[in-house]
Amino acid sequence: MSSPDLQRQPADLSGARRLQSRKHHAVGWPVAGLIVLGICGLVMVGVTTSKVGVAPALVGAVAALLPVGVVFAAIIWIDRWEPEPPMLLLGAFLWGAGGATACSLLLNDAITDLGNVLFGPDNRFFLTAVAGPLVEEAAKALFVVALWFRRRSEFNGLVDGIVYASLTAAGFAFTENILYFGKAFAAGGLGSVGGGVVAVFILRGVLAPFSHPLFSSMFGIGAGLASRTDSKRLRLLYLLVGFAGAVLLHAVWNTSTLLGGTEFLNVYFLIMVPIFLGTFWLVVWQRKREQRIVIQQLPVLERAGLIVRSEMEMLATLAGRRGWLRKVRRSAGNEAAKAVRDYQIAVTELAFLQHRAAQGQTTSAARRARREKLIEDLKQARRSAAGTHQAIQTARIKLTELTKHNLRRPPGPRNPRPPIQRSRD
Repeated sequence: MSSPDLQRQPADLSGARRLQSRKHHAVGWPVAGLIVLGICGLVMVGVTTSKVGVAPALVGAVAALLPVGVVFAAIIWIDRWEPEPPMLLLGAFLWGAGGATACSLLLNDAITDLGNVLFGPDNRFFLTAVAGPLVEEAAKALFVVALWFRRRSEFNGLVDGIVYASLTAAGFAFTENILYFGKAFAAGGLGSVGGGVVAVFILRGVLAPFSHPLFSSMFGIGAGLASRTDSKRLRLLYLLVGFAGAVLLHAVWNTSTLLGGTEFLNVYFLIMVPIFLGTFWLVVWQRKREQRIVIQQLPVLERAGLIVRSEMEMLATLAGRRGWLRKVRRSAGNEAAKAVRDYQIAVTELAFLQHRAAQGQTTSAARRARREKLIEDLKQARRSAAGTHQAIQTARIKLTELTKHNLRRPPGPRNPRPPIQRSRD
């Protein structure tokens, strides 16, 4: 069923590209923000080296690169159907690595003094299990909250919330790991399973590299749910519940590290691992849901004249999109491939918006303004792509090349030939 929100568009689509539009929109405050975050990062470098020394800090940085690389790759894998602007992803990571850690250090010092007043010198439980999770999750959440209010259009659901929150947490964990690994090296060198960098790396880099992203993803889920409703009360409720979940999960983890031994293992295997697996299942389910939404909306976009029927099969799967980009890159170069990628992103975002409109999840005024912008972006991206050596036309995947993208022909003979009649002498 076609959507009344989309009108038949002329075949000659024109304008600038979707990604260029997003970049121009993002070049103002993110650049200033990155400068501030860079200053915070330099401050954190100075703090780390002053606490553990230059050599331990370098060892800690090298060791911290390994787990953060795995976590970063996993987060980018999540964000495949509608990739977020690289500047915002970089800003999320840098805020966690610099801004959030700096805020946490400043607030932790003040809270330590408060803990001394309330509980005396023996306030380790209060600082570790109560104050620490509250302060750290609040510091990490600041970036997501700021982005949610300033660039709410970037939030299309749970996946976007999880991506931004987890990436901020990955940056936070990176800086924190440098400090922990550096302290371990200063105290016991590289060590072994029983102590030193190796022991701490096994705990933080092998057993729990996703701990901070897992905590913060609870708030990301809340932000993603809040983006789906126009009710201010529900938005506030989702954000508060998500934040409470992040703090609670963080507090449970910190408490288990204080208790150690069997209690730590019980919390790890009976609470953390199941929640991690549940979150992973949610992410996979959301990715499949996003694909279903795109597939459902492609005929609507085609009937509106925004896409071509021959492109629908390529737009319906990630494999088809990657194959399309590879073919364009080989035949027309990187600029044409970027243009086609912009076009793919614009199609995806418009499909998401149409789905939300059909579900009644956006107000008519907001939907109309956003829809008009996305339609213009899509037309602009299409012309840019089609105008670069006719990239879209030359990139259409032929039937003989579909096997490259896991789109197999049905079994059986393709062009059976008649048997050859042999002449008898």
